[in-house]
Amino acid sequence: MKNSIKNIAAALILVVSLASCSSSQSLQEYYVDSSENSNFLSFDIPTSILNIAGANLTAEEKKAVESIKKLNVLAFKKTGENSVSYNAEKLKVNNILDNKKFTQLMKINSKFAKGVVKYIGNEDAIDEVIIYGHRDKEGFALIRVIGKDMNPADLGQLIRAMEKSDINEGALKGLGSVFGQ
Repeated sequence: MKNSIKNIAAALILVVSLASCSSSQSLQEYYVDSSENSNFLSFDIPTSILNIAGANLTAEEKKAVESIKKLNVLAFKKTGENSVSYNAEKLKVNNILDNKKFTQLMKINSKFAKGVVKYIGNEDAIDEVIIYGHRDKEGFALIRVIGKDMNPADLGQLIRAMEKSDINEGALKGLGSVFGQ
C-alpha cells in the first residue's frame, strides 16, 4: 500500500513537472534546429574579424568591444520555392522574440528592412542582444550579440569602433547575399 502511494505521488510530481516545462522553443534551440536546414545560412563571427584591435579607440570604445564575446548569425534567403517555409520560419522567430524575457531596445522600420533590437539581461548588464531584420522579398537575418555586462550605451560605442576598424568584409559576404547586396 505504501509503495503504491509513493508510486502515485512520484507519478503526480513527474506529470506536474512535465506540464510546467515551457513548450515554446528557445532562441538557442531555434538556432541549432535551423542550422541543419538548407534554407539557412548559419555562422559565428568572432570579434577578431572586426579588426578593431588595431583601430585608434577611446577608452569607452575599448570597453564596449571587450564586452562582446561573439556574434551568431542565422539568415534565411527567400526564393520562389521556399516562400511558404519563409513565412513559417518568420512566424517562429516572431513567436520566440515575443517572449517576455526579451526586452525591446528599438524597432527598425526603414526602406531597407524592418525588424527589432531586443536584449536579455538588466539595462546595465546586458548578456545578449538580438537583432532581427527582414525584407520580405529577400529573407531575414537573426543576429545574436553575445557578451558580458554590455550596456545599451556600449552598443553606440561599438558602432563607432566598427566605423574606425578595418572590417574583414570578405568574411561577411554570406550575410550580404541574403539581402541582395
